[in-house]
Amino acid sequence: MNFSELDPAPPLQSADGVRVLVTGASSGIGLAMARALVAAGATVAVGSRDQARAETAAASLPRTAGRAFGIAIDVRNERSVAEGVAAAIDQAGGIDVLVNNAGLGMRTVNPDFMSSPKPFWTVSPNLFSDLIATNLTGYFLTARAVVPHFLERAGGRIVNISMNHETMRRAGFIPYGPSRAGAESLSRIMAADLRSSGITVNMLLPGGATLTGMIPEGLDEERRTHLLDPAVMGPPICWLCSPAAEGVTDQRIVATEFDSWLAARTSGPDPDTTTG
Repeated sequence: MNFSELDPAPPLQSADGVRVLVTGASSGIGLAMARALVAAGATVAVGSRDQARAETAAASLPRTAGRAFGIAIDVRNERSVAEGVAAAIDQAGGIDVLVNNAGLGMRTVNPDFMSSPKPFWTVSPNLFSDLIATNLTGYFLTARAVVPHFLERAGGRIVNISMNHETMRRAGFIPYGPSRAGAESLSRIMAADLRSSGITVNMLLPGGATLTGMIPEGLDEERRTHLLDPAVMGPPICWLCSPAAEGVTDQRIVATEFDSWLAARTSGPDPDTTTG
């Protein structure tokens, strides 16, 4: 899909005063979501493994309505997660929404994954473990650290970032595909475990490959024109952090289909969450 062919993005839903922790927010879709949230009035903790990168990314966001600050959080490390969550709560005065976004792409395993995919038996066990630790265990560790804070407040929201189902069955996508499939299962179980708590859990995905640092540098210009702008994540993440999403849980929202999903939701029963 060519991003330029998409309908113009709708105005951002107000997230005024909402306090959001976004992991992996120093670049890519994480930074795009942080930018949209600040524009919508949110206070955003920009998470990154490196404190300096987190602060630089936060400083790059225009102070149009909300504000942003950087925190160091390595989602692979339980202690770092605990310290990062505590820092976000301290500096923002609390957390209302956790956006689990930190992740590694196939490029870390195979720099030429789009043109020369490698079969699973050639993947290094160490690289496999590191990617799973970030993309799957990291979601678990961060949510595990935030949920007690939510339970004390009898409310809160978790948004787990995922990818298209195609990446979960495509040749040459070990271990990225399994990591995202696992994160989707984790999300569904989180939602079930928290259903009566006042805490909601939803999934959000772009709807196609996005133009981020996870894309190989040598990709030809023709293929690059079909990549999505990370800004496509702005409208749905702001909606998920807004009062309009109160009580919405266990949904799988595709950013490129957000307008039609929202229209279907407002006109009838919950839309099917298994597409994309």
